[in-house]
Formats: sequence, C-alpha cells, structure tokens
Amino acid sequence: MQLYKNQPLKVHNSLTGKKELFQPINEGHIGMYVCGPTVYSNVHLGNCRTFMSFDMIFRYFKHLGYKVRYVRNITDAGHLENDADEGEDKIAKKAKLEQIEPMEVVQRYTVDFHNTLQKFNLLPPSIEPTATGHIIEQIEIIKEILEKGYAYEVNGSVYFDVEKFNETHEYGKLSGRKLEDMIANTRELTAQSEKKNPQDFALWKKADTHHIMRWPSPWGDGFPGWHLECTAMSTKYLGDTFDIHGGGMDLKFPHHECEIAQAEASNDQSPVNYWLHANMLTLNGKKMSKSTGNNIYPNEIFSGENGILSKAYTPAVVRFFMMQAHYTSILDLSDEALQASEKGYLRLMEALSTADQLSTGPKSDFDVEAWRQKCYDAMNDDFNTPILISHLFDAVKHINLIKEGMESISENDKTVLISTMRAFVHEVLGIEHQSEAKDDSQALNGVLELLIELRNQARANKDFATSDKIRDQLITLGIQLKDNKEGTSYSIK
Repeated sequence: MQLYKNQPLKVHNSLTGKKELFQPINEGHIGMYVCGPTVYSNVHLGNCRTFMSFDMIFRYFKHLGYKVRYVRNITDAGHLENDADEGEDKIAKKAKLEQIEPMEVVQRYTVDFHNTLQKFNLLPPSIEPTATGHIIEQIEIIKEILEKGYAYEVNGSVYFDVEKFNETHEYGKLSGRKLEDMIANTRELTAQSEKKNPQDFALWKKADTHHIMRWPSPWGDGFPGWHLECTAMSTKYLGDTFDIHGGGMDLKFPHHECEIAQAEASNDQSPVNYWLHANMLTLNGKKMSKSTGNNIYPNEIFSGENGILSKAYTPAVVRFFMMQAHYTSILDLSDEALQASEKGYLRLMEALSTADQLSTGPKSDFDVEAWRQKCYDAMNDDFNTPILISHLFDAVKHINLIKEGMESISENDKTVLISTMRAFVHEVLGIEHQSEAKDDSQALNGVLELLIELRNQARANKDFATSDKIRDQLITLGIQLKDNKEGTSYSIK
C-alpha cells in the first residue's frame, strides 16, 4: 500500500525529547529493534503492554507499505539480579531453585512468552535472536572497545570506562543525566569492587566456580554483560546505525544508555536515529508488584482465576483496553476500566459485523474520505491509537444511524468505510473478534452437576447400567464421585 506512505509521520524521539518527522535511513525500509524478555519467569503484563505497543507500530509500518525488519531478542544469559554487575544470573538462580538446567528454564518461559503473545495476537518479529547464540559477536565488540581505550580488564572481567568515554562523548544524553551529578550522588566503591568508578559497567564477567552459565573468552571463562547483548544483536542484524530502538521506559537508564555508549565506543557513530519508549502499566492506581500482591498475570485475566477482577476477560478485550491509551502514557488497569473496554469492544465488533448489510443510496450523509484521513492523521501523529479509536467510534455511530434509516451512504463510500475500519481494527490495532471469556472451572462445575443429576435420575429409575456408566467414565477421566447422606460430591485428581 503506497497511498499514505508519503504523508508526514512524526514520532516522539526520547533522545531529543521532541516529536520529529520520521525519515528512514533507506527509503521504503525500516530497521527496528526492541528489547525482549529475560526468560526466567512467566511474562509480566506490563511487559506485554510494551510488546503490544511495538507490535502496533510494526503493524502500522507494514500497513503503510514499508518493508520492516523487526528484531526482538530473548535474553537467556547475563542478566543479573537488580540489573547489577554483581550477584546471580536470574536464569541460573531459577534453575538452582527448581533443580533443573538453566536452558530448561529458558525453554519453559520462552514457550510461555510466545504462547501469551500469540493469545494477544502479536505478530512474530522478523528475527528473534538469543544472547547465548551471539557470544562470539559480543566478545568481538569487547575487543574493539578495549582496543580503543574505553574499557579495562581486571582479574578476568572487563568493564566499560564511563569517565574515559565521557571525555570525548556524552554519557547520559538519552536519560538526561550528567555524569558529574551521578558521581556526586553515588557512594564510594567498596574495597572488594574491581571497578575504577561506580558508573562503570560490566562488558564481561569472570565466572566463579559456582556459576553455571559460562563461556570461554580471551579473558577466561565467563559470561557477557546484559547491556552488551543488545548492542551485539541489534547491530548485527540492522547495521551500525538503524532507524528505531524500542523498549519499556524502565530500560532507558541504565540499559539503553549503556547500549549507546558501547555502540559509539566500538563503531564511532550513534547506533539509533529514533529511540521510542513505552510507558508503564499500573494496577488499581498502584505500581504492579509481586511482593505486595498487587500483581496479575495475563492467564489469570483470561481465566478469571484471580482475587482482583470480577470476571474473566478475553485477550482481545485486554488488547483493546491497552490500545485506548497512548503508548507513552501511564495506563492503569482496573476491573472498571476493563468492563468499560469490553462494552466498547463489543460495540465495535457489532458494528463491523453488520456493516456489510447496510443499505446504500445515491449519496452519503457524512464525508467518508475526510473521516479516513483523520484516522491516518491520528496514527501519523506518533501512533495516537486513542484518537484513532475515537474516530472509529464516530464511524460506529454513523453505521448505526444508517442501519436505522436515519442516514444514507453510497455504495462506493460503504466499501471505503468497511475496508478502512477492518484495516485499522484488525490489521493495525490487531484486534480480533473473540467470543466473551468463559471461566473454564465454572463450565466444568456446570457439566459435572448436570452429570450427577442425570445419574441420580437413573438411580431413581433403577437404571443402574446408566448410573454405573456415568460413574466409571468419570473415573477414567480422573473424576471420582462420592455418595453420602447430603448427596453426591466429586473430587478431581
């Protein structure tokens, strides 16, 4: 589709803090990198929002006719607890707790990640590289940084020299932090620390005898620093400078700041033209946190098995809820908000499903072309999905008026209206038509109660063959019926 490609598209560049006209490095092509998950636990709902936001951006670029290479990595090594340079690897720690191999942890939670995003109807990225699959590339980048004098080796570990780098570059330009302020507000290093300065970060860490995940390197057995992985994978598949780097707001510092420093130190050029950051998701007005219990996982929303929401919601409703806020704004999830989104979602789906049956007339009572342009204008203004959705509901209003015979639409405008609605709802926003969420446990309880009632009727009618058949068939399924004075209960093995 080339129709709207030449229209100005503006994006909010975190590097400059401004909306800027988007101009790809290569005409008609876009390179986009998004930091993926560290696969040591089930994917967090806040992370899902980030990936959903960049899925929408990926979809819109594709809709406009761009050829997009979208790279989203899997961090399967090197990410230490609390994003620090000391401590345990998150994946290795989980492996020890569960007494399994680290790669079993990686496999389990990578599968969960993919399954969850599939339920939310996310498109797969063009390339999904893993950190462990790019150890050689990371070692080569460290060699380059060492050679240029921006890193130093101590006892088998290699650290990035932030002060040295800052003499000729600007460390902190993405997050707006000044190195002098960071130094002034940082405690002195402990006697055990190998680093010259607290701001220095690990490029390669020596593995002690107990560290499970380790690889050979010129500095001894060890593992890569978390920040380095993304620099290696993004530049390998997108080049030394590429169009867009995305991620959650929480990654801006230190992760993305360190990525810029590493890339500039090794390649002598800025790695990314446009930095895009998705904002956080809160729950009932508070930060989501496992430790406080103010937390919910995607599958708990889909099943309704949680102590926070009044009912289950489909992935499509949750995605629609996410799209109703701009990707750069904080979004608060609550039962009331999801209920309102479900009503809006059902109205939208109803209008789409009945639009084909609309009667047509010689002319239209509203300007469909102008409405369509408004939809593109909203998306071209830094992917403003809430404004787009408001325009979609304008169309819903007109569809309902036409259906009631209070407005008219021409055959040509009807075709444009329906194709545009479907393109933006399904193709760009990624909203599917899904039936209302069902609580599986409630459905099972209902089926078992019905079978118990049928069995009781059979017993009352002295039809013991049917009664025994129901009981025996349920036993083979792991469900045991128990008859007592109060009636019949059941247990599930």
